[in-house]
Amino acid sequence: MLKMPSLKPREVLEILFAAGFKKIRTSGSHIRLVKNNRFVTVPFHSRSSIPKGTLQSILRQSGLNREEFLKISRKSKF
Repeated sequence: MLKMPSLKPREVLEILFAAGFKKIRTSGSHIRLVKNNRFVTVPFHSRSSIPKGTLQSILRQSGLNREEFLKISRKSKF
C-alpha cells in the first residue's frame, strides 16, 4: 500500500480538478466540488497541510482510491 504524502489544499484541489471535479461553491474557508453526484468538501485554511484523517475523508467522498489519487497527483503539476 502506498503512503499518502503531506499535501496542501491547493495541491488536493488541483488533483481533484484533474480527476474531473468542478467547483460549485465556496463557503468560508471550505470549497465544495461535484462530479457525477459525488460531492467533496475541501478545507482551505491558510498555508497548512491537510491532516491525514481529513485527506482520507476527501478520498472517501470523491470515490477515488489511494492508487488512483496518487497516479493523478503524479500527472498533475503543483
